[in-house]
Amino acid sequence: MAMQIGVLNPLHLKDPKIRTLHFTWVAFFISFLVWFNHAPLMSSIRTTLNLSDQEVKTLLILNVALTIPARIIIGMAVDKFGPRIMFSSLLVVSGVLCLGFATATDFQTLALTRFLLGFVGAGFVIGIRLVGEWFPARQVGLAEGIYGGWGNFGSAAAAIILPTLALWFGGEEGWRYAVGVTGVIAMVYGVAYYFRVSNTPKGSTYFKPKKTGALEVSSPGDFVLYAIMNAPMVLALGVLAWKVGPANLGLLSSGVTYIIYAVLTLIYIFQIVQAYRINRHVFCEKVPEIDRYKFRQVAVLDLAYMVTFGSELAVVSMLPLFFMDTFGLSLPMAGLLAASFAFTNFFARPGGGWMSDKFGRKRTLIILLSGVIAGYFTMSLITTDTLLILAVLATIICSVFVNAGNGAIYAVVPLIKRRLTGQVAGMVGAYGNVGGVVFLTVLSFATPQIFFLVIAAAAIATLVAAYFFLDEPQGTMAEVLPDGTVQMIEVG
Repeated sequence: MAMQIGVLNPLHLKDPKIRTLHFTWVAFFISFLVWFNHAPLMSSIRTTLNLSDQEVKTLLILNVALTIPARIIIGMAVDKFGPRIMFSSLLVVSGVLCLGFATATDFQTLALTRFLLGFVGAGFVIGIRLVGEWFPARQVGLAEGIYGGWGNFGSAAAAIILPTLALWFGGEEGWRYAVGVTGVIAMVYGVAYYFRVSNTPKGSTYFKPKKTGALEVSSPGDFVLYAIMNAPMVLALGVLAWKVGPANLGLLSSGVTYIIYAVLTLIYIFQIVQAYRINRHVFCEKVPEIDRYKFRQVAVLDLAYMVTFGSELAVVSMLPLFFMDTFGLSLPMAGLLAASFAFTNFFARPGGGWMSDKFGRKRTLIILLSGVIAGYFTMSLITTDTLLILAVLATIICSVFVNAGNGAIYAVVPLIKRRLTGQVAGMVGAYGNVGGVVFLTVLSFATPQIFFLVIAAAAIATLVAAYFFLDEPQGTMAEVLPDGTVQMIEVG
């Protein structure tokens, strides 16, 4: 007999929504497999094309540079065109870019294709909207947790499978075939996904934004907050430019770096102008009750995901070296122990979603943020005098709260405003990448202990914001059908 998890049975494959969930987390898995397919093969890539250390670092930065704006852009496109066509298109296009990366014969081609592949990191946003369409409020947290937690394993699969695949193909060019295989898989699955998945269950309506170009808000105060929350996403891109500029890697001249800063400033101004164009009516008339939602809900989720997923990105990046330097471990052993932080995604993220469904969205997030605070404070106490087993235990416990927090956050996202779910998911997801940039920048100036304390402090501020400003989804939200009929959607 199939094991049941709450009221959602992930093994009941005859249920259309369960089949849709599995098709979609596999699509997300493949998108992450493609996004990180270069990292475990970088040594071979460096040897084949005789890359310098600076060029290698540049490729790693370029891989994440586009993901922040991509999640915003993809979020808008998903709400307008639907997740089925967007996920299919993203996989097929990224597969083509993979083949371009695999056949590159110079650094310029590698850099361009890697930069463009940053877009595939936005695939996560697409599935959030689709899963939210298929599952009712009482199941959506667990469903989103399974989608996010299991799909995230694409990056781990890349690290485990691709080096072996490259060796199997053999020779100095084996990495090309390994990367190429991921591209072919993405293209084939992208086509299959289009024919096997629909945007909504049969008979349901896919609600689209009334206007496109920026997120709709409900009041002048919400507009101001929206403008403020857009700034860190542009600033994070500025930090990335600073990292490759003359003050750090020295890959860009001062002139080029300042041009990038100017372009980013113009982009931010353009965003605000677009937002005003979409929302200027809120300054002269009251938005009907049926169209209102509180943007502060989105702002709190932005900060929460910055603390949870953002810290996860940063910690996974620094943990192997931290274990090596602190305990004198070999690189393979340090990497294995560090992998425990990401491994808990498999069960902790669904667990966080299930807790939200069962015990309440706000209560669950506050409990998990409290655990994040305690976890990072404990990790800040790790020194050379700490027993290794205690350090590993503290790391695993901390990661459980962090990854469960990821699941709890996206248990709320689909319940804010249905027709805007893609854009909300995109903004929240982008803040995860912002957090990764911010916390890794802190690490470049401070000790690991201070780094962990800074994350804990950010989590305290976020917990306070969640306690005072996050509302528990209750009752129903309203959306208007094309014929003008109002449909009420249960959210709590």
